[in-house]
Amino acid sequence: MIPVTRLNGTKVIINALLIEWVEEAADTVISLSTGNKLVVKERADEIIALTSQYLGTIGLINANHKLERLEGPAS
Repeated sequence: MIPVTRLNGTKVIINALLIEWVEEAADTVISLSTGNKLVVKERADEIIALTSQYLGTIGLINANHKLERLEGPAS
């Protein structure tokens, strides 16, 4: 789960595992696999950093790095 801020200042917590894509134009739009979209104040790079931190917290990033070291680089 990651915290984001809607344009009206409301803080919401979203499930980072549901993020399909993040579009940064005049505002940042987060599209979720549920079909919901949120317009937030955070920039795309902030969303990426928050998501990476969350994935590391639950062990998904470390598990992926360990797997890559065991299998070697992708061809």
